[in-house]
Amino acid sequence: MNRTHGAAPRTDLQRVTITDVAEAAGVSVATVSKVINSRYGVAAATSQRVQQVIDELGYESSLVARSLRSHRTNVIGILVAEFEPFSTEILKGTSRAIAGTGYELLAYSGGGRAGAPAGWERRYLSRLSGTLIDGAILVTPTVVDTGGRVPVVAIDPHAGPAHMPTVDSDNEHGAQLATEHLLRLGHRRIGFLGGRADLESSRLREAGYRRALAAAGLEADPTLLRVADYQQEGAARPARELLSLPDRPTAIFAANDLSAIGTLDVAQELGLSVPDDLSVVGFDNVPESALTTPSLTTVAQPMQQLGSEAVTLLIQLMSDTEPGSTHVRLPVRLVERGSTRAR
Repeated sequence: MNRTHGAAPRTDLQRVTITDVAEAAGVSVATVSKVINSRYGVAAATSQRVQQVIDELGYESSLVARSLRSHRTNVIGILVAEFEPFSTEILKGTSRAIAGTGYELLAYSGGGRAGAPAGWERRYLSRLSGTLIDGAILVTPTVVDTGGRVPVVAIDPHAGPAHMPTVDSDNEHGAQLATEHLLRLGHRRIGFLGGRADLESSRLREAGYRRALAAAGLEADPTLLRVADYQQEGAARPARELLSLPDRPTAIFAANDLSAIGTLDVAQELGLSVPDDLSVVGFDNVPESALTTPSLTTVAQPMQQLGSEAVTLLIQLMSDTEPGSTHVRLPVRLVERGSTRAR
């Protein structure tokens, strides 16, 4: 018996198939396929009935099947080593930017952590390219040679823009803003907690720190420089070393918010009051930075805009539209909160 109206949605966990749609609509599988792919040869009333059943059953063609038919999936992948505050904010931006483009978004992590072995992006791309995604956004990729499987845009790559289409923030200027803020408050012994040595963003943030000191007639004191690898737990040891010096710094600029939050934790453990005994500045402006006690002064980079700009650039590349630039650098700004005060 043909069922033309009121098809009941599936209540089990089994995937709705094109055969299910055909049976519910009382038509052939070939007819359903024509409707799905907007082909000619189906009467308007029949097409409307099939579409109604598709909506009622919640049918979606598989990405693999779609790619085999058209060699496209209309899916953009956002690939990360791990989902942490920085990449999560970027994901919010990509999610908003994808609306109305005709593309869907697939967020993927292989379960690694920041600092995973170099080349994770190649492995991720090999799993997804061709059958699941038409292009990819790589968040802080470790390498720039991804094999050319699909168009790719990098956000804040480890080694800098190189030849890969890239979106990043003005890291050096941001670090200069942070250090100048502390100098204006009267601090002269300013510690620096950098990121990993292999990251271009770390190098640029240290360069901005040094530039601000030099402009104030000061040299960077090697005893006040430490590496904290951009992780909250990774900041504990180097922050404790700085704050245990006989002539400890009166302020610390941490090259990201997680390291700054770790510094706040260590200061509390050591009985130091922030900002009375120690001023602390971070970098990123992740949501957690406004929730610390005291709230964290930081350099805000537009993380969500990084994601949206990457989507725009990638879609241009996938559509063979010549982009205005293949390197987009976004401005940053200082956000003053409660973790800094005049000395």
